[in-house]
Amino acid sequence: MTLMAVNPFVRDTSHSSPLIRALAVRTMGCIRVDRITEYLCKPLMRCLNDEDPYVRKTAAMCVAKLYDISPGMVRDQGFLDKLRDLICDSNPTVVANAVASLSEVQEASGREVVELTTTVLQKLLAALNECTEWGQVFILDFLARYTPSEEREAESIVERVLPRLAHQNSAVVLSAVKIVMRYMELITNEETVKGFERKLSPPLVTLSQSAAPEIQYVALRNIALIVQKRPTLLSHKIRVFYCKYNDPIYVKMEKLDVLVSLTNERNVDPVLAELKEYAMEVDVDFVRKAVRTIGRCAIKLERAAERCIKVLLQLIQTKVNYVVQEAVVVIKDIFRKYPNRYESVIGVLCDALESLDDPDAKASMVWILGEYAARIENADELLDSFLDSFEDEPASVQLQLLTATVKLFLTKPETTQPMVQKVLNLATEMSDNPDLRDRGYVYWRLLSQNPEAARAVVLAERPVIHDDTGMIDGGMLDLLISNISTLASVYHKPPEAFVVREVREGAEDGDDISSEEDSDEGDDGEEDEEGDSTAVGGAGGATGGAAAAAEPDDLIGMGDLLGAAPTPPRPAASSAGGLDDLFGGGGGGGGG
Repeated sequence: MTLMAVNPFVRDTSHSSPLIRALAVRTMGCIRVDRITEYLCKPLMRCLNDEDPYVRKTAAMCVAKLYDISPGMVRDQGFLDKLRDLICDSNPTVVANAVASLSEVQEASGREVVELTTTVLQKLLAALNECTEWGQVFILDFLARYTPSEEREAESIVERVLPRLAHQNSAVVLSAVKIVMRYMELITNEETVKGFERKLSPPLVTLSQSAAPEIQYVALRNIALIVQKRPTLLSHKIRVFYCKYNDPIYVKMEKLDVLVSLTNERNVDPVLAELKEYAMEVDVDFVRKAVRTIGRCAIKLERAAERCIKVLLQLIQTKVNYVVQEAVVVIKDIFRKYPNRYESVIGVLCDALESLDDPDAKASMVWILGEYAARIENADELLDSFLDSFEDEPASVQLQLLTATVKLFLTKPETTQPMVQKVLNLATEMSDNPDLRDRGYVYWRLLSQNPEAARAVVLAERPVIHDDTGMIDGGMLDLLISNISTLASVYHKPPEAFVVREVREGAEDGDDISSEEDSDEGDDGEEDEEGDSTAVGGAGGATGGAAAAAEPDDLIGMGDLLGAAPTPPRPAASSAGGLDDLFGGGGGGGGG
């Protein structure tokens, strides 16, 4: 039946009307049946050589459809060579469709199918001014794959592309931005680069203020990549990225990320004032993100950190529960960035202790109490208030409580021994969380046998943190910028992370790759688990039997803790060198 339906279309490709000829070849290309491909070849080649440009541009798109069905036939019949010839066609629409079809074939085959010579390049740039907006997108994306041979050529191409930045279609603008961003990497003249940056700024600002929030969002995601690569490009336009009351929440969130990237010591004061206003709004998620953004500004700009702290303290004074809790988390990060500074804030945080019910806020506050136990007179009382609900707390809070209590004990051993013994018992005997139990056993062992080693481990100086939220490493950033105007630049992921391309000339191999990667990940996970268990066993074997000999070195009276330490359940009789050995002296009586 399909073959019978094809015959009228074949006849129509020779019709006197170009509209009928084009419609016939378009319809035949949409019939995705292998058996008709041999009937399609001659009419398609005839239409590719048609005198009417409308027929030629329709036939050019049909080649890509035929390639999807039968790649070998497209190569053998010379259709790819004909498409290359059409790039130099006199009609710009035909040129654009030939480029679109070749791009589709190139994506499907996974290899270069056309060489961009100087002649072809000039023809594409000439067609750029005359073809439709979507034809311009195809040509611009095709040009973005080209690497100029010298700096002067890159400048010339950018100059020819710059008028597209003023186009009404956002897709054309983003495709032009992609070319300018890529080619600026090849230009060494700083004045020329600054001139191109000044011309990039207005179209990006226009896109970010689009009436359609969806376009705003896509523009902001692309701008986030661009300002990471060139931070000064939009720094003088920072007010454009202030949130409006009627912006959708997803647009507001992206604007906050862009604000952090553009904030510097010259504009930080108005930005902080704006963020403070955001932190007083009613949308809880937006308020939390605004408070976190203040903290990111403090971590990014050391000279502005004190001003950020003042804003956070003002927000804490509002007594709004979720604002206070997010501020506690943020201040904890600031303490990690600037240790032993801004300690006057601790008293204000301690006053807000009772209002904390969020796990992250609790864990952050407990970390602060443990880290600054020597400077907080009633740190033991404050930590003790958390211990009554220890078993009901989330794992993150329990882990912080355990570590903070050990820090407190190492700082004030005379008064806090009962507390640390209580916490160690809760962690090792009452908890089902393996991470908490293991950490409890490690601390127990350290405190009992080598207090100085415990101090060196628990009270060690930690490296300062850096704000790398949303930051992308150089190689990945260049890859994403080369994919501006695609989903990759919106997801901030490489295309292969969310698109599985079926390579037509090696489809079976391509299909196997994803499944092999999945199986490799599973194998790696099993190996990691085995490696971890081996490491624990090895540590136990190395230290097993040394507990009794080490007791005389117990400098802070913790020997009784080791003696009373519970022994974890023995998994099997053959597990010599496991946790039983790790706590050799303390678990001798519990294994039977």
